[in-house]
Amino acid sequence: MKMVSWNVNGIRACLNKGFMDFFEKIDADIFCIQETKANSSQVDISTPQHTQFWNSADKKGYSGTLVFSKEKPINSINGLGIEKHDTEGRVITLEFNEFYLVTVYTPNSKRDLSRLDYRENEWDVDFLSYVQELEKIKPVIFSGDLNVAHKEIDLRNPKSNERNAGFTKEERKGFDNLSSRGFIDTFRHFNQEPDNYSWWSYMGGARNRNVGWRIDYFCVSNILKNNLQAANIHQNILGSDHCPVSIDIKI
Repeated sequence: MKMVSWNVNGIRACLNKGFMDFFEKIDADIFCIQETKANSSQVDISTPQHTQFWNSADKKGYSGTLVFSKEKPINSINGLGIEKHDTEGRVITLEFNEFYLVTVYTPNSKRDLSRLDYRENEWDVDFLSYVQELEKIKPVIFSGDLNVAHKEIDLRNPKSNERNAGFTKEERKGFDNLSSRGFIDTFRHFNQEPDNYSWWSYMGGARNRNVGWRIDYFCVSNILKNNLQAANIHQNILGSDHCPVSIDIKI
């Protein structure tokens, strides 16, 4: 199976910037989207080979997730089942015979770190608990914008960003906790090279200079490690300040 994940920073805007060209060319079995900034009634997108699963935020034009799947899942679930987390459309879970697929748009801690405490002590704790509970039933694959560069190799300027949102020790510890519970960062499973990023600021020509961050991931349960065939970052695909990431996995 080929699976793709992309923070599109607004699905309506991305549709006007070539989204469908990439969608059709890569022909993924499962295609996950974060930051739709829309609900299904606002978007005219035809995907006859894929069923669409939407989870939109209560607040208009904000957050939101979407999954396209060729195979019809056994079940679909929106949110974590915790009210304080579930008004922003950040999680979709699809249950298949052999695994759970989760797409997630992790909350940003904000420039002034005003949401860091919520992120560290509530969201990250509850998301980890959620995927661990799923894993008791069957293996888990989760993808999305996790809003953290895990290690220094995952951003161009680590030293100057140590107290900036996305690279604080608290956020990085949240990813450490995922790793220590057996979830594999699929890209790093195959690639230990620097300068591989999935997000670039719109400021200062950062993308042209590849001054970026790797904050978009596919992670899988350890039991699926030997099923992994490839993990890629599609840095040449434009249309958002993020680029798509993907895995090929034998299921």
